[in-house]
Amino acid sequence: MNRTYDVVIVGGGPAGLAAALAAKREGAERVVILERNQEPGGILNQCIHNGFGLHTFSEELTGPEYADRFIRKVKEEKIPIFPGTTVLAVNADHTVTAMNSREGIVKLRAGAIVLCMGCRERPRGALNLPGFRPAGIFSAGTAQRLVNIEGCLPGREVVILGSGDIGLIMARRMTLEGATVKAVAELMPYSGGLKRNIVQCLDDFGIPLKLSHTVVDIGGKERVESVTLARVDEHQKPIPGTEEKISCDTLLLSVGLIPENELSIEAGIAINPATKGPTVNERLETSIPGIFACGNVLHVHDLVDYVSEEAAAAGKNAARFVQNGNQNSKGKTVVTVIAGNGVRYTVPSVIHPENMNENQKIRFRVGTVFRDVYLSVYLNNKRIRHKKCRILTPGEMEEVILKKEELGSDLHPEKITMVVEED
Repeated sequence: MNRTYDVVIVGGGPAGLAAALAAKREGAERVVILERNQEPGGILNQCIHNGFGLHTFSEELTGPEYADRFIRKVKEEKIPIFPGTTVLAVNADHTVTAMNSREGIVKLRAGAIVLCMGCRERPRGALNLPGFRPAGIFSAGTAQRLVNIEGCLPGREVVILGSGDIGLIMARRMTLEGATVKAVAELMPYSGGLKRNIVQCLDDFGIPLKLSHTVVDIGGKERVESVTLARVDEHQKPIPGTEEKISCDTLLLSVGLIPENELSIEAGIAINPATKGPTVNERLETSIPGIFACGNVLHVHDLVDYVSEEAAAAGKNAARFVQNGNQNSKGKTVVTVIAGNGVRYTVPSVIHPENMNENQKIRFRVGTVFRDVYLSVYLNNKRIRHKKCRILTPGEMEEVILKKEELGSDLHPEKITMVVEED
């Protein structure tokens, strides 16, 4: 391992692979990927179901196939990947402290850094679920690894709490492996997963989805014996008298993903409280010049194709940062992007019009389900977008494309506000 690189990529999952590839093709000569697992590919290695790659490769691939496409391209570009390497610290002066079994603790100096650490599942401890702590309670991702990688079926009678995409996919996977999924319970009055996954993973197998329900008791001491569900009110509090006891031996938790930003926080990078990821500008650059973020460490995506697209932009911008002599080229005009009524967050949060491409993509999620509404974009107080939307849901990431000429007008733009309106 060398000690100096143009671009250091932290993480070798789908974001890291795409970012490294783009940085190299943009002209960065020395690019390296640091990956803590023994194989690159990240979470895709255990996602053996299909549905990946429709946007990127115009064909349907499994997770390992999708990852392999990028791994092959990275190897063709002769970009080194250091597996089994844990990054201990990322500093504002672009030094990276890492550790592996071959070289011990090493320090790398980078012209630019791209953060691609991904995300992790929210554990049971964050949910305050009542009952004992018996065996048989798994996060959905852990169960997925047990089934797809280890060849071990974690249970035979299953209840799933949370209707995120991984929970929906595991409902189907457990069923195909011979288990009985008795119910998928969701605290919110809407599912957190993609509509296609609700249809293909629940409806096609006759698995009931209980919206506005949560777990109020877990029976069993040594092993899960039952789970009690109850309906919740508009304040998400269990309604007495609505309890339903379901016998089972396994409870899977699919209750949200959290970006892995411990390194970002320790580096002093500003964090968006809505996404729990870094606050970035139009180049996906964090509050520290030369440190970029993309993929699920920035905000949780619903499609890996979008992760790859975003990571390619981050890698390209990191290479350009190095080529410009590591100078902070943020523009003089600063436009703040505000998540207004109904919009939960936007990425990016700040735009410098001078540095924009001709088309600037803004991705966002709404806070609840909306039907037959308008998505409006205001530049200062002037409405520049007013798009009719049949449905907007928190489970599906949306996007708006702004043109550079719109922000380069004589309005002296200070803010862009995105809102959901009835008319």
